Amino acid sequence: MGNLLRKAAALWRRLSPVSYAYPAQDIATGPCRLHLVGSIHMGTQNMTPLPVALQKKLSQADALIVEADITSGVSPFSESEFCLPLAERLSADEHNQLGRLCQEVGIDREMLDNLPAWQIALMLQAQQAQRLGLRAEHGIDFQLLKAAKAQRKKIIELEGPQTQLALLKALPENGLSLLQDTLKHWHTNARLLQTMIGWWLEKPPVNSQLALPATFNSALNDVLMLQRNQRWYHELTALPPGDYVVAVGALHLYGEGNLPDLLKK
Repeated sequence: MGNLLRKAAALWRRLSPVSYAYPAQDIATGPCRLHLVGSIHMGTQNMTPLPVALQKKLSQADALIVEADITSGVSPFSESEFCLPLAERLSADEHNQLGRLCQEVGIDREMLDNLPAWQIALMLQAQQAQRLGLRAEHGIDFQLLKAAKAQRKKIIELEGPQTQLALLKALPENGLSLLQDTLKHWHTNARLLQTMIGWWLEKPPVNSQLALPATFNSALNDVLMLQRNQRWYHELTALPPGDYVVAVGALHLYGEGNLPDLLKK
């Protein structure tokens, strides 16, 4: 009888979802109750403190689940492979575009010349976010991690910094396509960042199948989004019974192959 009641309660929660003023969904996977939050890794000052509803969810949770504990101090830039000069890796147009963007965000282009392409892409994206007023200490997952540690909550990593670094290092040609897409979709990425900020400060989208502008080519999208969603799905459905707050990048909650739809199936 107890098992039947739990199943009925889970079905009721699924058919009558609670809406939040930030991108989040409540999803039951068997004996687990997940508060799935669409995090932004860098945020604006008015994104602090966390919404009261999210603080309450965290205080009631058995653990906080994140992609990686970004408060651990592990940096993806601590070790860099020496690569060919950028002029030999990029087309003339791409090389010129890189020079313009480095000047725009205040990066010394010569300092980048022999770095892996994935590292250059991340550095450019981080500088772009800072130019838009975003800071790591105002990021949602950073705030959740600090709060969870203050409450001595258990923290579970879906990947961890070393796994994420290995994923980047495994990209073909040291992540050249990630750098090329960063250059190609520079302005689109800026607009997407501003859109996601709006999800937290104004109103999140209702439709999980929301079509978002592409900032990755299909091969990168498969590696960085779809395959990771599949891995996280298997990890989240294998959790022991309990209540969890799960913070993953907001883009993982929307579009084709999104994480909430996988969990609901």
